[in-house]
Amino acid sequence: MQFFRTIAIMGFCLLRSVMDSNGEKSITVTKWGSIDGRSIEKYTLKNNAGYAVDIITYGATITSIRTPDKWGNIADIVLGFDDIEGYLSSNNSYFGATIGRVANRIGNAAFTLNGETYHLAKNMGNNTLHGGFKGWNSKIWNATIRNDSLILSLLSEDGDEGFPGAAIASISWKLTINGELQIDMKVFVTKATPINLTNHSYFNLAGHESNATELYKHRIMLKADHWTVTNTESIPTGEIRSVENTVMDLREMTTLGDVINKVPNGGYDYNFCIQTDPTNKEKLVAVVVHPASGRCLSVYSNQPGVQFYTANFLPEQGDIGIQGKSGTEYFKHGALCLETQNYPDAINHENFPNSIIDPGEVYHHIVIFKFGVEL
Repeated sequence: MQFFRTIAIMGFCLLRSVMDSNGEKSITVTKWGSIDGRSIEKYTLKNNAGYAVDIITYGATITSIRTPDKWGNIADIVLGFDDIEGYLSSNNSYFGATIGRVANRIGNAAFTLNGETYHLAKNMGNNTLHGGFKGWNSKIWNATIRNDSLILSLLSEDGDEGFPGAAIASISWKLTINGELQIDMKVFVTKATPINLTNHSYFNLAGHESNATELYKHRIMLKADHWTVTNTESIPTGEIRSVENTVMDLREMTTLGDVINKVPNGGYDYNFCIQTDPTNKEKLVAVVVHPASGRCLSVYSNQPGVQFYTANFLPEQGDIGIQGKSGTEYFKHGALCLETQNYPDAINHENFPNSIIDPGEVYHHIVIFKFGVEL
């Protein structure tokens, strides 16, 4: 019964979006500061149903997603900063960024490929996190507008953060008239190298300023029947474990406040293995609903995993929060991330999906964030 309710929610999201979205789309650009003399631009994608997305060329970063609730009230539903200085600060927890060359963790900051061992940046203890000290989230991307899409591109040179080979990345961003933010990521390489991108947006469907009070009211369904077990440093052990009869079982709609504080280490920060669907390249990954506002988010992707993260490492309530947009302070459990990806540390686990891209091959990652309302 719960599964059918989930399908009904997805249907209502689609219905409302299509009925309200039959007008023009637009992309505009403004200057948004500079870094070392290089201009940072902000691109705004809009449709006439009240949806708008802001993306900056620094880190190919989503800085704002504005969507209507069931009464038509618009709210910004992702965490972030008002200016480039915020994104350059140590308080930036990868808000909205494109993560690469390899998202998530690489154990012991090393891997062996074709008989050669590569040593990477150790920016999380003895491990590598999100591409190293200067991953793709902290680089300035090139931008162009092609038809109704924004195209961001980047050259990562051979040896960048210790990774072999040059990599050329291209990301297409498109906001459709029915409320889908379609992100299409491609990478070409000159040497065999691991590639694993993700988008690191922090969502709170009640509004970015709402923090844990409203996040705990969110309901979520993850189409995952297994998860990858990790050690005390959040590095996968190689074990893939069933979610059955555990707090990891989110296959039916679940209120976050009922389970989040039962999860080891203070909340969710684990890779879930998405159920395969050979008939559909863009598989349903997750459905999230905020009942009070009616806002809902459905996530689709062609990737085998998703890192479900509930902002556990933001400051505790009572401490000094992270100063975000419009003077808002962000705290622990103030948002959730659904980072579609390959499994973490896949380069070091033969039983995980392959993460190596060879010259002549194309890394292709599709993720769709579909916004709507539950009626």
